[in-house]
Amino acid sequence: MKILTIALQKDDKNISTSFELIEAAKSIGGEIFTAILAQNAQSAAEELVSRGGGKVIAVSHANLQHFNDELYANVLFSLIEKHKFDLVIGPATFYGKALVSRLAAKFGGRMASDVNSVNSSGESLSVARSHYGGAVISELAPQGGGPFFATVRPKMYPESKEGAGEVLTEAMDDSLLNGKMKIRERKVESSGAVNLNEADIIVAAGRGLKAAENLPLVQELADSMGGAFGASRAIVDAGWTAYSNQVGQTGKTVNPKLYFAVGISGAIQHLVGMRTSQTIVAINKDKDAPIFNVANYGIVGDALEVVPALTKKLKAELQG
Repeated sequence: MKILTIALQKDDKNISTSFELIEAAKSIGGEIFTAILAQNAQSAAEELVSRGGGKVIAVSHANLQHFNDELYANVLFSLIEKHKFDLVIGPATFYGKALVSRLAAKFGGRMASDVNSVNSSGESLSVARSHYGGAVISELAPQGGGPFFATVRPKMYPESKEGAGEVLTEAMDDSLLNGKMKIRERKVESSGAVNLNEADIIVAAGRGLKAAENLPLVQELADSMGGAFGASRAIVDAGWTAYSNQVGQTGKTVNPKLYFAVGISGAIQHLVGMRTSQTIVAINKDKDAPIFNVANYGIVGDALEVVPALTKKLKAELQG
């Protein structure tokens, strides 16, 4: 089986999901290829090789500096046709799903999105997906011919740490690198916050914080652990924080090692986005809140009292 993992980059540097996909490919077996597209892909390609990316196909061009799903899809379509991959996997992130779904459509639509794992038995391939907030796991086996595409949820696999391979530099025809959409400017959030999709620790706030001016208490707790700040839809809709922080069915699906739900009741729409977190800690003054049904640890109390005390304790432990 020939497997292509799609590595995404930011400022010519690999993002962590790229190494998780390599580990997923290793678990399947077969011949591993990795594609990296960037303004200057050489350095990122060399790192991917050292982390087990196998034959790393590096495509460099000024128009690939920023993510553009039209141009990225054009380039990857050409590579997939040339190398005849059996399986193509990308990250189930905002950019990854936009790109892989476009690619799958070009090849007939054989795709599974947001999978927990990709598995093989001999020549047979299957993927596992979660439904109903993780209450049901289904296994799907692709049918038909041609390459099969899948987006893998972040944090489902550890990052690949080592391996061997080689860099294969590919030059693309200019017609593939000029599309209808042009990126004129990129604006970056100035908060410097940890990315939700890549975070190992997330501290999320809900209505239990009572007012927007209390959100810094949760942000401080997140910062004390080197974690990311998240939010429920209720406080995003209320205008307390940006949509980019929203976790849930209409926000981001996350899978951190540790998830704090602070003042969040636990509606199914929120649980869908975080239920598969490895450890869940709930802080809520309502002892009957649904969030306690999925939490590994629960604290019944007023978040405005519990969170500052917890932050103080963590800071003391870390400094000691």
